[in-house]
Amino acid sequence: MRQRRTLLAFMTAVVATGCTTVGPDYLRPELSMPTTYRAAEAGTPPAGDASFGELEWSSIFTDPDLRELIRTALAQNYDVRVAASRILQAQSQVTIAASPSFPTVEGSIDAPYGRYTGSDRPSPDSSFQPQAGFGVGWELDFWGRYVRSTQAAQAQLLASEDGRYAVMATLVAEVGQAYLTLRALDLTLEISRRTVGTRVESLDLVQARVDGGVAGILDVRQAENLLYSATKTIPDLQRKIEQQENFINTLLGQNPGPIKRGQPLDQQIAAPALPPGLPTQLLTRRPDIRSAEQQLVAANAQIGVAMALLYPQVSLSGFAGAGNARISGENVGPYGVFSLLPAVTLPIFNAGRLRANVDYNEAVAQEAALRYQQTLQQALREVSDALIGVRKQREFREQQELLVKALEDASQIAKLRYEGGVSSYLEVLDTDRQLFDAERDLVTAKSDESAAVIQLYKALGGGWQIESPVATTGQPIGLR
Repeated sequence: MRQRRTLLAFMTAVVATGCTTVGPDYLRPELSMPTTYRAAEAGTPPAGDASFGELEWSSIFTDPDLRELIRTALAQNYDVRVAASRILQAQSQVTIAASPSFPTVEGSIDAPYGRYTGSDRPSPDSSFQPQAGFGVGWELDFWGRYVRSTQAAQAQLLASEDGRYAVMATLVAEVGQAYLTLRALDLTLEISRRTVGTRVESLDLVQARVDGGVAGILDVRQAENLLYSATKTIPDLQRKIEQQENFINTLLGQNPGPIKRGQPLDQQIAAPALPPGLPTQLLTRRPDIRSAEQQLVAANAQIGVAMALLYPQVSLSGFAGAGNARISGENVGPYGVFSLLPAVTLPIFNAGRLRANVDYNEAVAQEAALRYQQTLQQALREVSDALIGVRKQREFREQQELLVKALEDASQIAKLRYEGGVSSYLEVLDTDRQLFDAERDLVTAKSDESAAVIQLYKALGGGWQIESPVATTGQPIGLR
C-alpha cells in the first residue's frame, strides 16, 4: 500500500508540474492580398458578402442530365474514392500520433518450470513458479513532442480532407466541360448534316441548270466540292462524339458507352449575375489553398517534434502482479510483485543528428510556407484569368453571331444572283463555305463561353465548401 501511494504521489507531482511545448506555434504568414480581382467588370455590383462562388453547383448546371452525371461521378470516380481512402489513412495516423501520450498497459502470464539434478543431490529438485500481472510503461511528454506530433497528424487529416474536395472540385468542372464539349459536337454534327442537305439541293439545282443548258459542268464540280467538304466532316465528328462519350464514362468510373443528352448547348449555363466577391474569401473557400495551409501547419508542428528530442526524455515503467511457487514439493506463496523504474535519457553525443533534424524540419516548413503563398498567388491569377475569359468570350460570341447573320444574308443573295444569271457559282461557293465555317466557329464560341463560366466558378472555389472542418463520424464528409 505504501508503494502504491508513493507511485501515485510521484505521478501526481509530475502532472502538476505540467509540460512545456517546445517549437513555434503556428501563425499564418503575412499575405499580400489585393482588395479586388483584376479584370472584374466595372458594371458588376460591389464585392461584398455575396459572391458568384457561393452558389451551389446544382444551380450553375441547369441540365438535369448533367446534374445526374456529376452526382454519379462524385459517387463513383476513382480519384475521389482514392482521396476518401487517404482521409481514412490520415484519421488512423491521428490516433497513432496521439497514443504515446498515454500509458501503455500490457498483461502477462509466466509459468516457468525448472528441474535440477546433480551428483551432490540425493534426488532431483524442481520448481514451478506461475505469475500473472500487468506491466505499465509511460514516457512523460515534458516537452510536448507528442502534442506537436498529434497537431501535425491532425493538420494532415485536414489537408487530406481538403485534398479530397479539391479533387471533387476539379471533377465537377471536368464533367461539366466534357459534357459541354459533347453537346457542342452534337450541335456541330447537326449543322453539318443540315448543310449537307442544303448542298444536295444546290447540286440538284445546278445539275438541272446544266441539263437545261444554262450552266456549265464547272458549276457541277464546284457544287460537288461544296457537298463533299461538308460530308467529310460527319464521320470525323461521329468519331469525336463517341470518344468524348468514352471520356465522360471514365470520369464517371464506368465502362465506355453512350451518354444521355439533355438540354441543348445554348441552355446549359447562364453567365454569372453576382460579383466575384473578395479575394480574401479564397482562403476559406478554395480547398487547394486550405490544403496547402494545413500542410504548413503540419510542417510547423514537426519542428516542435524535432526540438523535443534535444531535451531529456523521462519515462516510467513498472509491474504489478501476483504469483505462487512450488519448490521441491513445498509451496511458497501466494505472493505479490511490485516494481517501479523511473528512467531519464539525456542526449549527449549524436554527431549533430538531432540538431540537423531540427534544421531539416525548419527548412521543410519554409518550403511549405512558400508553397502556400504560391498556391494563393496562383488562385488569384486563375480568378483574374477566368474573369477576363468570361467577358471576352462573351464579346467574341456576340461578334461571331453578327458574322453568321451577315454571312447568312450574303449566302442567300449569292444564290439569288446565281439563279438570276448575274454571277457565277464561284460566288455561291465562297459565301457558303464561309457561312459553314462561321456556324461551326459560333458553336465553339458558345462552348468556350460556358466553359469560361465553369472555370470562373471553379477558380472562386464555389459550391464545394465543406460542412465541418473535421470528419467526426469516422467517414469522409459528403459534398453538400
